[in-house]
Amino acid sequence: MAMSAPTSPHSFLLQNPNRHHLPTTKPISLHPSPRPTKPISITCLASVQVHDRPAAAAQDRVFNFAAGPAILPESVLRKAESELYNWRGSGMSVMEMSHRGKEFLSIIQKAESDLRSLLSIPSDYAVLFLQGGATTQFAAIPLNLCTQSDPVDFVVTGSWGDKAFKEASKYCKPTLIWSGKSEKYTKIPCFDDLEQNPHAKYLHICANETIHGVEFKNYPTPKNGLMVADMSSNFCSKPVDVSKFGLIYAGAQKNVGPSGVTIVIIRKDLIGNAQEITPVMLDYKIHADNNSLYNTPPCYGIYMCGLVFEDLLAQGGLVEVEKKNVKKAKILYDAIDESKGFYRCPVEKSVRSLMNVPFTLEKAELEAEFVKEAAKEKMVQLKGHRSVGGMRASIYNAMPLAGVEKLVVFMKDFQARHA
Repeated sequence: MAMSAPTSPHSFLLQNPNRHHLPTTKPISLHPSPRPTKPISITCLASVQVHDRPAAAAQDRVFNFAAGPAILPESVLRKAESELYNWRGSGMSVMEMSHRGKEFLSIIQKAESDLRSLLSIPSDYAVLFLQGGATTQFAAIPLNLCTQSDPVDFVVTGSWGDKAFKEASKYCKPTLIWSGKSEKYTKIPCFDDLEQNPHAKYLHICANETIHGVEFKNYPTPKNGLMVADMSSNFCSKPVDVSKFGLIYAGAQKNVGPSGVTIVIIRKDLIGNAQEITPVMLDYKIHADNNSLYNTPPCYGIYMCGLVFEDLLAQGGLVEVEKKNVKKAKILYDAIDESKGFYRCPVEKSVRSLMNVPFTLEKAELEAEFVKEAAKEKMVQLKGHRSVGGMRASIYNAMPLAGVEKLVVFMKDFQARHA
């Protein structure tokens, strides 16, 4: 493959980072006086310097393409930084607050209100802020929605859907009505071909498979009318008609916050029928009756989610957010498709994820060098999941357009030097 290399392959990457360092402080040697007359007052220099430390410059930040925990909006991090020591005049950090105090109650209530606004969540749905990750919901959902003999339908389009199916088999009778495993999870089935059980309690899907980069662009209609979706990696990346689902669940650490928070949106009439063996911490009724405050919740994580919800609303809501995500994804997929085979995305074009972009190199032996060189240029976490290899760029809401553009320029330069 003959391609001319640019005159200055690395000219676009030249930077002059302005890193800030704390001034070096020499150790203090205290020699006691032979006849001390009063106590010696010693000030901890480290604590003083923490308060005096200059704010990190933007150029000190990397473009983080991790699949999760993932990049957060810079404005959110700055806001959290400014409120860390003393939250809005309360005299304490959010991390120190009682979860039953008025200060934290205002935080969690506003977070829920803003999330309801973002997704237009109907009033007959409960919003729960839980712990344990989406993986815990693989058990909680069948425990709350089924008996042990109830049938459930699963469409498995990737690793996470497969894990949910296997966990559900402990608590109900799931049927795998379609799996993309034989084709290495690169497509989504035609909905008309699905052989659903009309008696199934619900139909389960993973709306976006983080590892394989497969995303539902629309949704099948369950024969029993009840859809359950794991939306962990595309939650709040685009508008969703919540009323089409009985239950939506998502780990926060992809698009809406740090790790430690799991959000469940559930139709209220589905609450209150948990199996007797259900642990109290997995019973939706317990959490709904206590407004997600049955025990100490992940307070700081919920606070951070609230800041992200505010940021998404300030951008104009999820319609505007989706437009930005579509633009970023197109730039990256176009670069892959126009590389004449040097890069390749295995996923069927119609169901390519806007959030997680997997790709391989024509010469697999170059993948380690690709990751290494990208990291030198402050683009990190591009190595693909250990189960599939290759590369993966996760370009969630908070990834700026500049990050994707820089990656594409790097990819073209890398190709020019190695093709």
